[in-house]
Amino acid sequence: MTVGILAHLLGTLPYAQLAEKVAEHRFSYVQLALSKAISDIDFSLGKLSPGLASEIGGAFADRGVRIAVLGCYASLIDLNEDNYRYNVDRFKEHLRHARHFGAPVVATEVGVPQDPSRLAQHAALLDRALEELVEEAERWGAVIGLEAAQGHLIDTPETLAAAIERFPSSCVGVVLDPCNLLNGRTLDDQDRVVDEAFRLLGPRIVSAHAKDLVPAEDGGVRETAAGLGQLHYARFWEKLEAQKPHGFVTLEAVAVPQMEAAARFVREGRETARRG
Repeated sequence: MTVGILAHLLGTLPYAQLAEKVAEHRFSYVQLALSKAISDIDFSLGKLSPGLASEIGGAFADRGVRIAVLGCYASLIDLNEDNYRYNVDRFKEHLRHARHFGAPVVATEVGVPQDPSRLAQHAALLDRALEELVEEAERWGAVIGLEAAQGHLIDTPETLAAAIERFPSSCVGVVLDPCNLLNGRTLDDQDRVVDEAFRLLGPRIVSAHAKDLVPAEDGGVRETAAGLGQLHYARFWEKLEAQKPHGFVTLEAVAVPQMEAAARFVREGRETARRG
């Protein structure tokens, strides 16, 4: 079974060097956030082109590494109009060029509300952004991967499912990170939360993230590498492989010395689940 890595966890490097480093760690694919991971290219808005995307995608492909997901993490609910416009246009640019990288998915969390008293305005901005992004994704044959996260406007299986219901395009999918659905209050109730995520979102999953959680002294949770915490991964792998066999799974929250063990944990757990 395969496992990938957030490319920038190996450092911010020239793209050819980064591709080589990913291959040395035997990862099959990456989630690539361009500005976070690559040091020798200017990725400001308007710089992407089919040639540049093909050059970077080719550097990874030559080393046996696929770009599974482009990460374009920027707030789609920013109340500042200039920031909002820049973020939406940047995401659209990623959608237009994703196929030249060899990436089927462009992923994002939607953003943390700046003003909780203006949630309706934040929600309206998200709908406005998704209306544009869905049209762009359908035009260019790309998939938008929406990810829920604690503190964000979309933070639960229910709020993510509601967004998809408003934009039921086949070009809208889910990046499922079970740890992002949990907090200090719900860690002990994780089976119910994760089961509900698969019930509501399972058919739309396009990628998953693997990290882990441990209780923190302040009553919250702390992230750690997959296999080192309290997530019920045997149950998660069983559900994921039944719903989306051989889907992308990307490591998060892992330091370089932990990568080999975390990757082995994911591979072995998925293989056990696949064999039943």
